[in-house]
Formats: sequence, C-alpha cells, structure tokens
Amino acid sequence: MTDYEVLRVFCGPDGRYGNELGVVRDGAAVPERADRQLIAGELGFSETVFVDDPERGEIDIYTPTLRLPFAGHPCVGAAWLLGVDRLVTAAGVVGVRRADGLTLIEARPEWAPSRTLRPYGSAAEVEALEVPPPGEWIYAWAWQDEAAGTVRARGFPGRGDGIDEDEATGAAALSLTARLGRALTVTQGRGSQLLTGPRPGGLIEVGGRVVPGPAQRRGGVGSA
Repeated sequence: MTDYEVLRVFCGPDGRYGNELGVVRDGAAVPERADRQLIAGELGFSETVFVDDPERGEIDIYTPTLRLPFAGHPCVGAAWLLGVDRLVTAAGVVGVRRADGLTLIEARPEWAPSRTLRPYGSAAEVEALEVPPPGEWIYAWAWQDEAAGTVRARGFPGRGDGIDEDEATGAAALSLTARLGRALTVTQGRGSQLLTGPRPGGLIEVGGRVVPGPAQRRGGVGSA
C-alpha cells in the first residue's frame, strides 16, 4: 500500500479549478522507477510526484506513462506542500518564492518538455476547440487582452494515456512566456490561473494558488 495526497495546483482566484496532483510524500517507500511509473499510471493524474528528500526538496515526476525531468504544476504543488525554498529535480535546481498567497517557481525554459505552442486569433476560438487526435502535445492560446498580458489557453497532451486535456500546464505557460518575453496571466482549462514572468539570468517564473484536493490522503495503490 502506498499513501498519497492530492493537491489542486493553479486554482482560479476564487479557489476553484486547478490541476490535480498526486503526491507520494514517502518516496523512499517506492524506490524503483518501474514501481513509481505503475503507481502514476494507476492514479491517472496528469502528473504524480514522489518526494525523495522533503528537507532538500528532492522530487521525481511521472505522467501516467513516462518520467519527466521537470514539470510546472508538480513543482509548484510540491513547493507549496513542503515549504522549501528550492526543489531538486532531474533537470536541475528550481527556485521557489511565495508572495500574496501564491507559490512561484523559477526554471530554465529549455527544461520544459516539448510542446507545440499554437496561436489563435481569439479566446473564443480556443474555447471552441475539439480535443485533437493523439500524437502531438498542443498548447492552444490566444490573447484576451494583449496590452494587459492576459491569455486564454488550453492544453492537449496527445499522449493517448487518458489525459485528453490538461487543466493547467506550468511548463507550457513557461515556454510561452519565454517566447513572448513578457509577464502573462494565463487562464487555462475550465478556469485555472497561472502567473508568469521573465527573471534574471534567462529564468522564467511561473506560479499560482495551491489548495488541498478533494481527498488529502488515500491509500491502496501500487505494490510497494
């Protein structure tokens, strides 16, 4: 039996929505990558994070079908839960800060997994999109108000692993911010919100609100 917690990351201003994240606090209880992958697949969240060292902020991230060196919403959620000032991922060290009820991380844009950033002419076009067939990770976006830096986005992982649409995608928002070179407020999915901005040294910051999920602790997954 492996216990895990559920968080909602990148909630809207009213605390609703957000992308659910599975967190296995006792990563030492599941030392093998194959077992971690099995658990992530059983849980079925877009990502599950295993905490290998809570004091140092060492984490390991999985989708239902693959391991990720870095991902945005697992890092923001883990930083909120652990209360650390940095995280150690397979990609590198991720900085953490907190401000005005937000948890924010900074990372290098090249760490973000590859996505197709596909612009549209209006927010309405993005909202009307059908889920595309598997095969390509598409981040569809449009300006809501270009002068204000507000963006409407939707994320379609295209992996064929049961996650047809990602509710909030930190790494994709990070990549978009790097491309546009300016701070953004992104509304994604049903109403999740991500805040981003360039930082010194070529880093990009992304963050938002985190709350406990509908069930903070459940057990009974995996063979570990």
